[in-house]
Amino acid sequence: MHPIFYQILKRFGLQTFLRLSRGKTLGVRVAIFDPSGAVMLVKQSYSPGWILPGGGVEKGELLIPSAIREIHEEAGIIAEGPLQLHGIFSNEVKFPGDFVCLYILRQFRREAWVPGYEILEARFFPPDQLPDDMNDGSRRRLDEIIKGEPVSELW
Repeated sequence: MHPIFYQILKRFGLQTFLRLSRGKTLGVRVAIFDPSGAVMLVKQSYSPGWILPGGGVEKGELLIPSAIREIHEEAGIIAEGPLQLHGIFSNEVKFPGDFVCLYILRQFRREAWVPGYEILEARFFPPDQLPDDMNDGSRRRLDEIIKGEPVSELW
């Protein structure tokens, strides 16, 4: 994304832009677990806290290729095994008309990655040391996956 366009979106709100340009939105997130059980989280420049990596599905793009593209862009992750669907969730409370598909990935490799305009940090956290300022939806999904909590339809 061009830096000037990015700064405009950051100032006026990416979600506002997407809401005005699309009727409904679809996103993908991926819970990436390393062999020790640590999970990858990213810190975005345009919203507070840590979140599972992912983003919007582009027009004409399929879900899994979108998820694979996003985790590579946001964290240098290259999937080497299947992405398992955890669920499809409504983000209606925070972003009306938005839906999120969450996948789980356990087989991957990581290329060299550097922070950019959108993603400031990307790193693995042990499940018992998740950051306090983690996104609520991401935290609920990890509780479902790691702790076996009941799955909710709401992000």
